[in-house]
Amino acid sequence: MDVVLLKAWSPLPLRVVAGIIFIVHGGQKLFVYGIGGFAGALSQMGIEPAMFWSVIVTLVEFLGGIAVLIGLFTRWAALLLAVDMAVAVVVVHFPKGFFTSQGGFEFPLTLLGVCLSLLLSGAGPFSLDGLLGRERAVSQRELTGKS
Repeated sequence: MDVVLLKAWSPLPLRVVAGIIFIVHGGQKLFVYGIGGFAGALSQMGIEPAMFWSVIVTLVEFLGGIAVLIGLFTRWAALLLAVDMAVAVVVVHFPKGFFTSQGGFEFPLTLLGVCLSLLLSGAGPFSLDGLLGRERAVSQRELTGKS
């Protein structure tokens, strides 16, 4: 299979899956727990000012998830989401160990890796960033380093 074509398609499944996950998690904070409810949880974890961080995290996850899903401002959204996940790994989940089944950092670490990959690769040509000319197809020469 053509390596250039594979590279062009590779960010798409990462964007779709990560976008859906972040939209659902941000939506849960926004529409189920509410900003105040999530702020209460943050306060119990010792994260202050809880209301401020509740708004920031909720918007980063919800709007960042939408941006990643559709591939618009993908690198910026991925950066913010990576920071969100790094804090989640270190502050919330690391003390609970590795495994998700015990509340550990396995899942947020995976999302952190996905966000870092999207930060490095961009949205790819099959995205709104690609449609708007912010992303371009990579030539075979660029991939192989041959002139």
